[in-house]
Amino acid sequence: MKDSMHHWLPDHQLGVAATLSHADELVGQVADVLFAYQTRPDGTFELEEQLAFPNTRTVVTHVAPMPRKVPLLVADALVALRAALEHALFAEVEFRDGTLNEKAARTVEIPASRRAEDFESWAQGRVKNGPASLHPGSDLVKRIEGLQPFNRKDAQNHPLARLVLHTNHAKHRTPAVTAIRIAAMYNEDLMPRSLRSLPPRPEVPLRVGDVIAETPFGTRVPVAIFPTVGINRPGTDRWPVLMHELEEISHWVRTQAVPRLVTGMEPPMPELPTRYDIAVGHVDERRAISAGSTMSAADRHKQRLRAASVRIDMVDTLGQMDGSPSAEQIAAWLDHLTDEEVLERMSRLKPTYTYNPDFALRNFEVLKEMRDEAVAFGADGAAGD
Repeated sequence: MKDSMHHWLPDHQLGVAATLSHADELVGQVADVLFAYQTRPDGTFELEEQLAFPNTRTVVTHVAPMPRKVPLLVADALVALRAALEHALFAEVEFRDGTLNEKAARTVEIPASRRAEDFESWAQGRVKNGPASLHPGSDLVKRIEGLQPFNRKDAQNHPLARLVLHTNHAKHRTPAVTAIRIAAMYNEDLMPRSLRSLPPRPEVPLRVGDVIAETPFGTRVPVAIFPTVGINRPGTDRWPVLMHELEEISHWVRTQAVPRLVTGMEPPMPELPTRYDIAVGHVDERRAISAGSTMSAADRHKQRLRAASVRIDMVDTLGQMDGSPSAEQIAAWLDHLTDEEVLERMSRLKPTYTYNPDFALRNFEVLKEMRDEAVAFGADGAAGD
């Protein structure tokens, strides 16, 4: 029981779990707006075939405007993640040194040093007015040092460096800049084993006038396109996938930075939950934390998008089978299932990169079971009427 109650998190640090939960809720709000945007009935962009003899070009003719709520919520989520680190440090310092005067309090911060000498300068800057627990060489300073970007060769890609880059920009200049971009694209006749196996697409926003494909005139090549939403890393030409950026930073803060800052050791188990109910007061906060969710908002978003895609595909696939109900009835059956239930049924189908008669037969049986479920659902609905 002790292990499940996060015994490694001291009482004076319980508040950091709430801040992390708040951050995940904000990421969840980003996901909600993105889901509505990415599943627009008319799509997020429009294409047109244009003749450029001897070839035909596929040209972007329209890009749906990004909701302004997205970058504002992204900024809020990243600020909350940075606050989780700063609050945890302040709670640790006051636990060790007692209540700080205003001058000492202003020195309590988490730096993001890309060079070791910069961190040394930061530590020296705590000597005059800083609390004793932040003096150079202290246990707490060593913990902060272990979180610094300079510990990695690609310091600029360290989660803390990215977190500070985004939050400083949002705080002093403008909210994050987000845009639609193409994450992957492939010839449907040459289906890859996974999207990860595809060559990476350029990290650039999709603009009206962009040519995304060019083929000889008269040649038709069916292409699958996977649009996503990217976020610009301030001061760079990088446009990583927005939800990936949020997930990587939030996962590091929750599973690495906070535990190491609090314990000074390898992150102990169990991990802090991604979120728990912070909309109500708890007599036993520790028990409430232990009952929290382990699935992040980014993972829920990924699951939701996959389920939405599966629902569209399955209406078409099941509708072509003998004895199938109408497309509307199949869609109604799929809509009444949870995302988890839809994906569980989809997981029963074996991918067939090359023809395998056993897999094909098994897949046909699975599809028949799903068709029969849709039929039974429609019959139950008719009986209820």
